[in-house]
Order: sequence, then C-alpha cells, then structure tokens
Amino acid sequence: MNPARAQSLKDRYLAHMRGRPFRPARWCHGSHAQTIWGPLFRKSRTPRLRTERLRARDGVPLTLRHLDGPHTAPRVLLLHGLEGSAASHYIAGMLRVLARRKWRATVFEFRTCDGAMPRGRQLYHSGATDDLDVVVRDLAARDARAPFFVAGYSMGGNVLGKWLGESHQDAGIHGAALVSVPYVLRECGPEIDRRLGGIYSRRFLRTLIPKAKLKSQEFPDLLDGERIARANTIVEYDDVVTAPLHGFADVWDYYDKSSCRQFLDRVRVPTLLLSSSDDPMVPAHTFPHEAAKRSPYLVPVCVAQGGHIGFVSGSAPWRVRYWGEERVMTWFSTVARSARASRE
Repeated sequence: MNPARAQSLKDRYLAHMRGRPFRPARWCHGSHAQTIWGPLFRKSRTPRLRTERLRARDGVPLTLRHLDGPHTAPRVLLLHGLEGSAASHYIAGMLRVLARRKWRATVFEFRTCDGAMPRGRQLYHSGATDDLDVVVRDLAARDARAPFFVAGYSMGGNVLGKWLGESHQDAGIHGAALVSVPYVLRECGPEIDRRLGGIYSRRFLRTLIPKAKLKSQEFPDLLDGERIARANTIVEYDDVVTAPLHGFADVWDYYDKSSCRQFLDRVRVPTLLLSSSDDPMVPAHTFPHEAAKRSPYLVPVCVAQGGHIGFVSGSAPWRVRYWGEERVMTWFSTVARSARASRE
C-alpha cells in the first residue's frame, strides 16, 4: 500500500476512535484487575478448530489451528503471547468475534506451545521470526485475493512487529495489529519480574522451566539444568536458557537484538498499535509514539487504562465487553473495505 493510502486509512481510523473511547469497567478497576480478569474469570470457549502441521525450514512441524469459513472471507492469523496457545482467553475471545463475522482465522502455536517438544536448538522466543515467515507466506499463497491480516498479542506482537520491519512488506498481508506489546524487552523483562512480587513471572516460569529442563538433557553443553531450576525471574530464565540456546551473548544481547521497536520505522503494512499506559508488564514510556508520528503505516491507540491484554468494559461482570477485540476487528474491517475498493 502506498503511503498516501496508508495515511488516509490511519486518519479515518483515528477519527473513528475519537468517538469510541475506552471506559474501564467500574467493577474491574486498576491495571492488575484488568490484566488478571481474563485469565481468572473469562471462559475460554474456543470454537471448533481444525489442526494442520506445516514444516519449518529446519524440518520441525509447526502447528496451525484453523477456524474455517467461506473461501472468499478474510483470514486473520493470530499469534499468542508467552506460553499461550489457541486456548488462551484473548485468542479464544478473538476467535469468537471472527466466527460471528464469518471470517476465517488461523492460530499459530509457537514451538512447544502445542504440547510437543521439538528436537534441535530452535525453540520460540521474542525475536524468532523464521517460523512466522513460513506460516504467513504459506497462508497468503493459498488465497491471494482474500484479505489477510495478522494480529499479535504481547510476545507474539513483538515477534510480529520485528517480522514486519524485516523487509516483509511483500508477504501478502493487508494489515496487522500489535496488542499490549513489550516494545523494549530490556525494560519489560525486569518490569514483569518486579510487579506484584514476581507473581506474573512465576506464572510463566511454571511451564517454561520444565520445558527447559527437558531441553537441557539434549544440550547439556549449552544448558545447565541446576541453574535452570534456580531461575526465579524471567530475566534469569532468559539468561540461562533463551540466550545460550539461540546464540546470544547474554540476556541483554537477546533483549536488545529482539525488541521490535527498533524495526517499526521500516514497516510498510497498515498496523494498529493498541496498548495501555498502565500495562503492568510494559513501561508506558516504551510505547513507540515517535515512530507512529513519522510513519503513515503505524496507527497508535494508547489508552490510559486497560492493563495487559485487558481492556475490560461493561456495566457488570455478566455483561462484559472486550473493547480491545472490538477495536482490532474494526481496524481489520476498515482495511478490508479499503482493499476491496481498490480492486473495484
């Protein structure tokens, strides 16, 4: 899409947003409440999905979960966050929204998040974009005329943002959305470890550490099982597992090379940046305001409250609205209409 069309889309969507501000639910007040409501209380009723395996460039099977629909309907590829899956509350919620619209969807479950432990050194991490490139290009080639979008949440959003900036504007996608993304990992890793006495970190480590122990049996020269068992924070985990396994000098080298904010100036696909300033895992000053000002392709929506992939509104707990999902859906619908108009 040329810059003028992208700027027009951006202006139109931001004008639309001015009349639809986010109003947090009074019964779900504060950043932590917004963040934990979904994992604790939202029912993850995932629509029926069809499973497919693709082959990565190193031969490892990659797991896709498909929500089928009319072959001419738009498709949305969904990327979950750290240790997520198709069953994650925010992915299941978005799948239900897409099913109601009769759009198609595909969830790409990152390596190990599908329940399988692949052989080899390559797992998944915030900067690993090769598998995503394989998935996007395969899906785009299947139905080149149907609108195709990608939405990434948290860590999955960082992977998507980095991939978008790595000169992949020719990959066949029409639009993207980055939701609650840790744009600067060097600052977000310690922030996750600090908040609520490390509760968020321990939730992730509960499943990350057993996986790493299994991998240490395959690569004892790279991974120290005893150090892995002693890791109490995400930063420690990334230093003893992610960095050595994937060829980084240390955790800070991994964070600096994998953070997506430095890649955003090169994005050439209309991309919604949806975040909250009170996100307990992402410091507010890391949001890419300056990059969004410079680029007609980056559409910034950063609200004051909303937590991490929260955006919970509604008059009562039994009348919940998930404002973030509505905004992503509206964004993709806006881009889809523009794509159809350009073909007519």
